[in-house]
Amino acid sequence: MTDGILPGQAIAKLVDDGVIRLERPLADRQIQPASLDLRLGTRAYRMRASFLPGQGRTVESRVDDLKLHEIDLTEGAVLETGCVYLVPLLEHLDLPHGLAALTNPKSSTGRLDVFTRVIADGGRAFDSVPDGYTGALWAEVSPRTFPVLVRTGSRLTQLRFRQGHAILTAEETAALQASDRLVDTNEPDLRDGISVTIDLAGLGPDGLVGYRAKRHTGVIDVDRVAGYAVDDFWEAVHVKKRQLVLDPGEFYILASNEAVHVPPGYAAEMVPFDPLVGEFRVHYAGFFDPGFGHTASGGHGSRAVLEVRSHEVPFIVEHGQTVGRLVYERLNAPSETLYGETLGSNYQAQKLKLSKHFRAD
Repeated sequence: MTDGILPGQAIAKLVDDGVIRLERPLADRQIQPASLDLRLGTRAYRMRASFLPGQGRTVESRVDDLKLHEIDLTEGAVLETGCVYLVPLLEHLDLPHGLAALTNPKSSTGRLDVFTRVIADGGRAFDSVPDGYTGALWAEVSPRTFPVLVRTGSRLTQLRFRQGHAILTAEETAALQASDRLVDTNEPDLRDGISVTIDLAGLGPDGLVGYRAKRHTGVIDVDRVAGYAVDDFWEAVHVKKRQLVLDPGEFYILASNEAVHVPPGYAAEMVPFDPLVGEFRVHYAGFFDPGFGHTASGGHGSRAVLEVRSHEVPFIVEHGQTVGRLVYERLNAPSETLYGETLGSNYQAQKLKLSKHFRAD
């Protein structure tokens, strides 16, 4: 098998071959152009604390020691803010030698400030499934701002498969920027990926740059699309001097200054921000499928929406400041589908956009 990220049709073959074992049949559009949505199982455990099982131990072996109570998800249940839940997933893996996987929250999950990561048996790191792994997958779920209603089959996380080495070198990234214009700037910073900066110039005469989440709101059903009014959950953020003070503990939705393009044949991931540059975190949900922002699939360049949270102290961010980096990886074969209009993708051609749960009116 050629090195690279597996495209959607190869993921479908993994299902057929039993490499991906399902407790329930595949759901509609569960396989994306270069990723697989993971689904919550039938129960959740409220946990005392987050943990990693460590080498030689299963996740389930730690649950009895750390769980506070068990919750039935078959009819739906509310996960409260500030709590840690552990949920077995409906997908299991039996990976062959040489094939590994990585996971990340879905875009809609990150935009709701639901902190989510995947744990595997014997794991010593989150969101990483080692080469040749056989066993169950578990989602750790911790709503930070809004309580959320979930149920069996809800999709909060996604998984990619990687064969060998797929990450582009700095020289390969520079060549791809020159040929395909990954971000619409003439001199991007190409150290450790390609730089993404923040837009604080405003999207209109009123200086709208983003949204700040309200506290003490109602519950959001993660499977309900366009079901909520923006004003019930968000405050508009306006600036005049192209800068914004991030208040500790507050959650913001902002947008990148650049339009981002992921050409067919490639995928991208937003990597954690350098902690030496600022005390804030950008982008929980980091996967960009092939075709994101691609003109032929309805993108015409799409902004990266940034989920931003400051840490311990107020921190000023300014227009054009680097806030993250996109790392590009090659697919090991062309994907038969691209992110975009034909898939009903929610965030193609986006500018500043909240999650799919909120009405555009």
